[in-house]
Amino acid sequence: MLKPIKTYTIEEAKRALERYCVYQDRCHQEVRKKLLEMRMIPDAIDIVIGHLIEHNFLNEERFAKAYVRGKFNHKSWGKQRIVRELKQRQISAYNIKTALLEISEEEYISTFNTLSRKRIQQLSKEKDKYKKRKKLADYLLYRGWEGDWVYEKAKELVP
Repeated sequence: MLKPIKTYTIEEAKRALERYCVYQDRCHQEVRKKLLEMRMIPDAIDIVIGHLIEHNFLNEERFAKAYVRGKFNHKSWGKQRIVRELKQRQISAYNIKTALLEISEEEYISTFNTLSRKRIQQLSKEKDKYKKRKKLADYLLYRGWEGDWVYEKAKELVP
């Protein structure tokens, strides 16, 4: 027996998405995807998103700032990776620029140095200095740190 497909009225969708946005800051793209999963029609999606923006459940600047703080503080991502991920979520250049101001320059440099030293200690078993440099550089680049910083630090830590 087939399970009937759940349908939502606009009011039900508004309430469901309010809860979705209150739980965690969301970007427009995530909300639109959620509404599509709920099988809402395009006109209804626009109405619900308009309602969420109007009542401040959905705010891309707030989302971008929270995203930047979270990824930097908890995952130690560099600005390159953060910007790439925000662009993938179709966040405006203005909001990305504003959000990046959440990271202080001193904290950014300090995190980079700490992460580099920590990774080089993990690579202590590697004897070939070129392999060691490459592994360190790959690790830092994957995390989105600036290339010139990465290569300079690799040369400094693996003489």
